Amino acid sequence: MFNGRLDLLQHIGANTLQRFRRLGRGSLFLFDVVVGCASLISRPGLLIKQLYSVGVQTLLIIVVAGLFVGMVMALQSYYALVDFGAEDSVGVMVALSLLRELGPVITALLFAGRAGSALTAEIGLMKATEQLSGMEMMAVNPMKRIIAPRFLAGFLSMPLLATIFSAVGVMGAYVVAVEFLGLDSGAFWSQPQNKVDLYLDIYNGIIKSVVFGFVATWIAVFEGYDCVPTSEGLGQATTRTVVHSSLAILFLDFVLTALMFAK
Repeated sequence: MFNGRLDLLQHIGANTLQRFRRLGRGSLFLFDVVVGCASLISRPGLLIKQLYSVGVQTLLIIVVAGLFVGMVMALQSYYALVDFGAEDSVGVMVALSLLRELGPVITALLFAGRAGSALTAEIGLMKATEQLSGMEMMAVNPMKRIIAPRFLAGFLSMPLLATIFSAVGVMGAYVVAVEFLGLDSGAFWSQPQNKVDLYLDIYNGIIKSVVFGFVATWIAVFEGYDCVPTSEGLGQATTRTVVHSSLAILFLDFVLTALMFAK
């Protein structure tokens, strides 16, 4: 009995130390990546290529998801508000929900699932096939050539994708509320214009998307760079990217919401 409890404590201690070591490696890795981003000023082509790969190729799923989320929110809001005679508030309810919360969060989760996993798999495959080691042997810094462009592209793409998600979501809500449910078009647009605050709603949503993009991209490139160079290790790294990014996004969303809207 005593030996079993001792083994359990040793296992917990070893896992805790391992996680702290990974956190330390990730912090040092992030510092090197941020320093490497400065070199992209003289080589913008690397960044533009990754912006297309990370941002443009993720755009379709963002647009489709934003459209259907906005349409569903319009239906749910209408059925909840019509009993109180407040169905004209559908527009402002959808707009505030998307700008404050759903736009940044759902975009970040989709970004982590599509672009984040792709970044981890791509970098991990380069490590498994020793392409990164080959670059170092040829005096090419993989941190500046491979990691930094992908990190900066993800960081810049996320706020733009979140903005597009929210805009498409509002348009989807408009189609359902006005064209199908028969609400007044003027009432749908006038209330969001009066109730949505530039600083409290729009800027806070942008801040959330920037933070989510930073964390999700950091986790994605680090997991790929730090993975075990085998097929099994690559699969585990890709899974960790999606899981850790999703948990980090939800946790940070709670923290940022509590800070932004605290009275």
